[in-house]
Amino acid sequence: MEVAESILTPIDTIIIVAYLGAVLVLGYLFSRYVKSSGDFILGGKSLPFWAIGMSVVVSDIGAIDMVSGAGAAYKYGLAQANFDWLGSVPAMVIVAFVFVPFYWRSGVCTLPEFLGRRYGPAVRFFQAVIWLGFLLSMLAVMLWTSAVFLNTVLGMPSQAAIWLTVFVVGIYTILGGLAAVVVTDAMQMVIMFIGAGALLGLSFWEIGGWSNMVQTISAMGPQFEQHFNLLISSQIDTPYPWSGMLMGLGIVLSTAYFSSNQAVIQRVLGARSEWDAKASMILAAFLKLLIPVLVLLPGLAALALYPELENPDEAVPKLVRELLPPGLAGLVFAAFFAALMSSVDSYLNSATTIIISDGYKPATRALSGKDPDDRHCLFLSRALTGLLIVAAGFIAPFIDQFETIYTAMQTLFSLFQGPTLAVLVLGVFWRRANAWGGFAGLLLGVLCSGSLSLVGESLFPSDDPFLYVAFWAFVFSLIVTVVVSLLTPPPSKNQIRGLVYGEVIRDETTQTLLKERIQSD
Repeated sequence: MEVAESILTPIDTIIIVAYLGAVLVLGYLFSRYVKSSGDFILGGKSLPFWAIGMSVVVSDIGAIDMVSGAGAAYKYGLAQANFDWLGSVPAMVIVAFVFVPFYWRSGVCTLPEFLGRRYGPAVRFFQAVIWLGFLLSMLAVMLWTSAVFLNTVLGMPSQAAIWLTVFVVGIYTILGGLAAVVVTDAMQMVIMFIGAGALLGLSFWEIGGWSNMVQTISAMGPQFEQHFNLLISSQIDTPYPWSGMLMGLGIVLSTAYFSSNQAVIQRVLGARSEWDAKASMILAAFLKLLIPVLVLLPGLAALALYPELENPDEAVPKLVRELLPPGLAGLVFAAFFAALMSSVDSYLNSATTIIISDGYKPATRALSGKDPDDRHCLFLSRALTGLLIVAAGFIAPFIDQFETIYTAMQTLFSLFQGPTLAVLVLGVFWRRANAWGGFAGLLLGVLCSGSLSLVGESLFPSDDPFLYVAFWAFVFSLIVTVVVSLLTPPPSKNQIRGLVYGEVIRDETTQTLLKERIQSD
C-alpha cells in the first residue's frame, strides 16, 4: 500500500471510485429492463449498431492488448500489430457481409446451436463443451491480467486483485445481462481510448519521439533489427514469422474468431435490425485500425525507456507507474480496468448463454417434453454467471505458467478454432456435408491440433507454434469432413433446408420453415 500511496493522489482515487461506481449504477439501471432470459441473453434484440461495434472492439482488445499485447511488442516488435491489421480488419469486413446476414436470418442464438441443427446433437454438444472450456479459460486469463497490472502498479496482492475484478464485473453482468454489458463496454471504450492516448503521448514525450525511439531500440543489438518489421522472416526466432501470420492468422484464426466466437456472435444477434448487425461489424473494423497505435506503441516506448524488464507484460504497468502525473494516473488506471472488465464480461455472458441455450434448454425438452419456465431460466442465468466468474477466479493463478499472457490466450485459441472454422464453412457452403462428416472433422481436428501443439516446436519455425497449428488443423479437418461425408449417406433436403447459405439468404419459403422449426425446438 506504500507503493499505491506513492502513485495515486486523492484525485486519482476519486476518478477510479467514480468510474467503478458508474459501472455498478449502469448494471442496476439495466436490471430493471431484464424481464426474461431473452432480455438477459440477447438484450431483447434492441441494441444499436454503434454500441455493438464499440463493444466488439473493446471486448477483443481489453485485457489482452492493454498489458500482454504491449508486452509482446516489447519483446517482438511491430509484428504484433498484424493481429489487428491483418488478423482483424479483413475478417471483420468478410463476416459483416457474409456470415452476419446468415446468422441473423437463420435465427440461431449460439454457434453450437447452428452446428447442432446442421450436423446433429453430437456436434452441438461437443462444440458447446469446447466453447465452454475455452470461455472459462479465457476468463481466468483476463483475471490473471488484472493481477499482473494491479500488483505492478499498486503493489496489491494478486489474489486481492483477482477477487476485486470478480466482484465488480460479476455484479453488473448478473444484474443487467447483455444490454448492460454492451452499453458499459461502449462507455469503457471511450475511457480506454482516452487513457491509452494519454499514455502513448507521455511515453513519446519522454523518449523524444518516434525517431529517437527507433534509434534507441536499433542500437540495442542485432536481435532488435526486426522490431520495426510487420512481417518477420521464418528463419528468425519469433512466434510471428511471416508464413505463420499469413496462413495461420490471416486465413484461419482471424476468420474463425469473428465468424464463430460466441462473444462476437451474441452481440450481433442482439442488434435491433439486420442493418445494425452488419453496420456494427464495419464500425468495429474501422476502430480496430487504431488499436496498434494506441496499445502496441507504448510497449516499444517502454523497451526504449526500460530495457531491463524481465517480464515483458510489465511494460505498461511500468509506464503508468513512472510517467503519469496526478489525475492521468487515475484515468489510465480506469482505462485499463475498463478494458479488463469489457473482456471479462463478454466471455462471462457468453459462457452463461451456451450453458442455458445449448445445455439446459435442450436437456429439459428431452426429459420433460416441454420448454423450461422462462423465469427459471432467468434465475439460472444469473446464478450461473456468478458461479462461472468465481470458478475463473480460482483458476486464474495457473495462467502464470505461460511465458506471456498473450501466448496463453493464443495457444488455447489455436486448439479448436481451425477445426471449428472448417466444419462451419463446409456446413454453410456445402450441401453434401453431413452429420458423420461434421462430427469426425471436429473431433479428429481437435485431436490433430492438440498433437501438433505437443510436437510443434520440432516441426515449425517458432517456439510458440500456435499459428501453424491452427492452419494445419483447419486443413486436416476440411479433408476429414469432406472424405467422411462422401463415404456416408448425404443429408436429406429437409435436414439442410434453411441451414445452407443460399437458401437462408434468398429463399423466403425456407425462412418461414426455419422459424417454425426454431419455435418447435
